[in-house]
Amino acid sequence: MSLTEYFRILRRRGWILALMAVLTAASAFVFSAVQTPIYQSTINVLVQPVRPDLGLTTSAKNLLRSYVAWMSTRTNAGKVIDELQLDRTAESLLGDVTIASDDSRFVIQIDVENEDGDLANDIAQKWADLFVQWRNDQNAIARREDRVDVFVLDPPRYDLDRPQKTVNTLAGAILGVLLGGVVIFALEYVESSVIRSPQDVERVLALSVLGAIPAVKGSRHA
Repeated sequence: MSLTEYFRILRRRGWILALMAVLTAASAFVFSAVQTPIYQSTINVLVQPVRPDLGLTTSAKNLLRSYVAWMSTRTNAGKVIDELQLDRTAESLLGDVTIASDDSRFVIQIDVENEDGDLANDIAQKWADLFVQWRNDQNAIARREDRVDVFVLDPPRYDLDRPQKTVNTLAGAILGVLLGGVVIFALEYVESSVIRSPQDVERVLALSVLGAIPAVKGSRHA
């Protein structure tokens, strides 16, 4: 099919692409608008060995995953619930919390999702405080040179996690264009064998049209 044919199809059926794009984009926007906003709060805790030698540094790096495991327990979730007087179970709270370590920076990151951004901040801060207090207690009974200190780098802050209205609307529009293309392809495929004009005869049969019988308008049977 030549480029001219593509332009011809686009002129004839371009409105289908536009309509489908508008419909799907509007649907995605409405779907996003009726969703409950979920906010994500993030706080970073620095893990810092007191003695900056390679052995303790390597040990602290290996311990990061152990610290993450300690923080991700139902016991700690229960303490956060009690401290903040939350009306939920430890399991449900853990489902909204992600704790991961970054070995390259010696940082443990705590992410908390909640419908209330300020409450998400409070949960993240309380979880970090529990870890800091636990490490302080461990350091109190350890030799000074074997201590591993932890510090909260910055207060937690939250951002909108979902829904992303702009992204969803854009994705809906792109999906609409793709669906419109499928519809146009189907229509063109169905009509490819239908002959309505001399141009269709030449296109389907690859023959030149030598003449055509003109249509008689206004004729009536006697």
